[in-house]
Amino acid sequence: MATAAESTLHGYSADKEQLLKRLARIEGQVRGIARMIDEDRYCIDILTQLGAVDTALEAVAIKVLEEHVQHCVAGALASGDPKDAGEKSRELLEAVQRFAKTR
Repeated sequence: MATAAESTLHGYSADKEQLLKRLARIEGQVRGIARMIDEDRYCIDILTQLGAVDTALEAVAIKVLEEHVQHCVAGALASGDPKDAGEKSRELLEAVQRFAKTR
């Protein structure tokens, strides 16, 4: 039987450090873009960097979404609890819809 700590782990927990490092790099990229704007850099150069940040954030989102499906949703479906399975399935569909709207 899972302990309380194990049952509160999320799908991304195994990759938490990797995700945090990637987000810190993205944060640095955003600060760099702010400097570019402050320094009146060329518009296309700024847009290029904004695109890179957007792509990097999408990669993080895809990783978290994958882990949600493989851990949270799969666990709920395997549990045999129809209420939990329905809730996790609904959450997944809502997350995909939100993600699709940002494209």
